[in-house]
Amino acid sequence: MTTKSNSSVLGSKASSSPLLSSPPRQRLVTKDGHCALRPPLCSSGSWRGALGRAWLLALQDLWGLLVGLRWRWVLLAFCASFLAHWLLFACMWYLLAHLNGDLAVQDHDAPPQGHVVCVKHITSFTAAFSFSLETQLTIGYGTMFPSGDCPSAIALLAVQMLLGLMLEAFITGAFVAKIARPQKRAGAIQFSPQAVVGQHQGQMCLMLRATNLLQRPLVDVKVSAVLYKEHEGQALHQTSLDFHLDHLGQQPCPFFIFPLTFYHPLDRQSPLYPTLCEGTSNPFELVVFLSALQEGTGDSCQKRTSYLRQEIQFDRRFVPALGMDARGRYTVSTQHFDTAHSKESLTKDCVVQINGDGSDRME
Repeated sequence: MTTKSNSSVLGSKASSSPLLSSPPRQRLVTKDGHCALRPPLCSSGSWRGALGRAWLLALQDLWGLLVGLRWRWVLLAFCASFLAHWLLFACMWYLLAHLNGDLAVQDHDAPPQGHVVCVKHITSFTAAFSFSLETQLTIGYGTMFPSGDCPSAIALLAVQMLLGLMLEAFITGAFVAKIARPQKRAGAIQFSPQAVVGQHQGQMCLMLRATNLLQRPLVDVKVSAVLYKEHEGQALHQTSLDFHLDHLGQQPCPFFIFPLTFYHPLDRQSPLYPTLCEGTSNPFELVVFLSALQEGTGDSCQKRTSYLRQEIQFDRRFVPALGMDARGRYTVSTQHFDTAHSKESLTKDCVVQINGDGSDRME
């Protein structure tokens, strides 16, 4: 079949497909890569049971919950955890002073004969909180200190120090893990909001474009996709799709610093062929995954997005993304996600098409 006949068939089937006029469906994955599915927390029961189940699941993965929170909530958890720790042991030091009778002693420097003051100068809750703070932060102003003749004070001091060290290690580790998360690097990767179907090197292909917004390159870039299609009974069927880059085949892209266009051939072996080329009406969602390694650290990062039927443009192509200025330097176009009709000629003063529409040329 020729290019013209392929384009006309795809265009007519796309325009006559009822999916294009159907109301928007809920996504499995949002455009920025977040999961939109909300699984039920319990099969039956009231909302209180569901809320309790949610809290239980959150506590079982407390580390992942803390690392995944936004920075404002992490800072709030940091302050609240230390404040709660100080208040808890302030209450315990005050209770110890009350049970030992230290609150009734007027002069802690000259206590009654036979009375051992567990902690000097704890005469109020404010003083107990100050001692708890000094103990945790090892400030040691010198006015309040535990007595070596009071075993209860020594035991409570050891418990507070152990728990305080565990809390500090947990909070510090969470801060370091959150700062060093490779997911932050994935935020600089963007996908084209629309995928296109058009001719590439004489073959009908589904094309999508990704760009790296930072000047730091990524290496070993791989793009894969999973096609979710609805069958009878609203069951989702998953099928993997392969995307390749120019003549690299299935090999990863070794260098990702300018916008790249990835292709999936729409031949009869493609899972998308019945939907895009034959016009079947089964709803589908194409979830695309881009995995890469950071050049400096070797940490892996992944970026996700999804495309619905109405987000696929037919008989289109991406405009060239990489150009050259008058000084012979490569420049990235700010319109690298724009598309043009596959029959339109791209006329620019100086265009070097490195990757995009299969027509590498300089005009």
